[in-house]
Amino acid sequence: MKTLLINALAVVAGLVLGSVANMAIVLVGPHIVPPPAGVDMSDVESLAEGIHLLTPLHFLFPFLAHAVGTLVGATVASLIAVSRRAVFAYVIGGLFLAGGIAASFMIPAPAWFIALDLLLAYIPMAWLGLRLSQRIRP
Repeated sequence: MKTLLINALAVVAGLVLGSVANMAIVLVGPHIVPPPAGVDMSDVESLAEGIHLLTPLHFLFPFLAHAVGTLVGATVASLIAVSRRAVFAYVIGGLFLAGGIAASFMIPAPAWFIALDLLLAYIPMAWLGLRLSQRIRP
């Protein structure tokens, strides 16, 4: 029973801390790479109307937010889990991937960004988080 509770805590902690990392980068991004005039990155309608004004540089921080959020979440989950650490790292990667898929239907973005994001920001980062946790706690 103790193992089950700690492993459940690992998932919750991975999701919460990964989401915090994600949001921190999302909030900082527009201050480093300002959006074009008239485009509000936090408003889906404004984003849809001004998507043609965005350059690839504007997609850097959303990608980093997804990748780093998943990396942090998978690392944390794998570090906390008492058994089957790889499973918990990949569960976090899968949950963040599900969120990324949902976001790709709700938030307008070019096809190249959606493909890059879904292929590189989630499962590969979960793998990297697992490897990182194995170096921290062999």
